[in-house]
Amino acid sequence: MSWHPVVLSIQVTVVASLLIVVVGLPLALFLARVRFPGQTILESVINLPLVLPPSVIGYYLLLALGRGSLLVEWFGIQVLFTWRAAAIASAVVGLPLMVIAAKAAIAGVDPALERVARTLGSSELGVFWRVTLPLARRGILAGFTLGSARALGEFGATLMVAGSIPGRTQTLPLAIYDAVQAREYALANLMVLLMTVLSFLALWGVRRLEHPL
Repeated sequence: MSWHPVVLSIQVTVVASLLIVVVGLPLALFLARVRFPGQTILESVINLPLVLPPSVIGYYLLLALGRGSLLVEWFGIQVLFTWRAAAIASAVVGLPLMVIAAKAAIAGVDPALERVARTLGSSELGVFWRVTLPLARRGILAGFTLGSARALGEFGATLMVAGSIPGRTQTLPLAIYDAVQAREYALANLMVLLMTVLSFLALWGVRRLEHPL
């Protein structure tokens, strides 16, 4: 068994997880604390990857990252059919899980505690760091874990924007598909077992966060 798909999957998941935190946590904070016209529309757009077919998400990403896009025409950055495209696709599908869980956790923090911190001289960043984040940490960590696990298992959108190039863009889910297509069932069984164990550990971790011993 080649370990490259495993290593690449870890690399893609790490980068995707960073994107999920950097984008998802501020979004969750904003949506939990600010009310504005069109909020329902924005939240629906963020959650679309949960219900859209992966091929549709992949098509949108092709438009956003391919020829004629701002990324290519203005900045000259080519990411299609590289591992970076796989990381972006994985982040997009994992982001809603992070936002949903983190928003609920932040909304559950008593605003009175935050107001007390402000009256004691804390800045908004200080309030978030010392009050909001510690109180909401379990929900945020649960969302991060679920989003990262979803990123690890991403297949359809990744296939469209990164392809399944052995040694370059073939992640573990794509390698499983190729192994089944080639009737290499022993190899497929091994990789499926590995994916199942990793996914189980992620879900077990989330349950432990929800119900600590």
